[in-house]
Amino acid sequence: MNREELEYYFREYNSMLFRVAFAEVKSHADAEDIMQEVFIRLIQAQPEFRSAEHEKAWLIRTALNLCKDLFKSKWKQAITGLDAVPEQEKVYMKVPYVDQDDTLWMVLSLKEQYRQPLYLFYYEDYEIKEIAEILEIPVNTVKTNLRRGREELKKLLTRER
Repeated sequence: MNREELEYYFREYNSMLFRVAFAEVKSHADAEDIMQEVFIRLIQAQPEFRSAEHEKAWLIRTALNLCKDLFKSKWKQAITGLDAVPEQEKVYMKVPYVDQDDTLWMVLSLKEQYRQPLYLFYYEDYEIKEIAEILEIPVNTVKTNLRRGREELKKLLTRER
């Protein structure tokens, strides 16, 4: 992979990868580390992509796998994350590359099985079939998780009022 190709990938996908990683790990520093590691893996693997969609799906899948690896690590188990920040303090925190969106914080608080499909569907504009490919789960499971995630989100939103 030459420098121009790498610059293309970085320009095209750095903010999206950061958002995806941040949605999972809820930490700027960890999201930046994951984004960097995705690009390192891209350089090492040098995969042949069939299309732009395949390229983007590979990058997102790699980022999500790295997020899972981070949560399994001893280091992550020993530190306190964003979940420990009191609600009243979250108003001072801003999600990078996203305009202020109070609903996003509620989406980020959902269980992974609901959070990932909702985030990819509403914030990254993926179709259900594409989400199924990225998350490597059946299309009907994505539909079910979207429906259940919306129900959980609705409960959170009504409780907030």
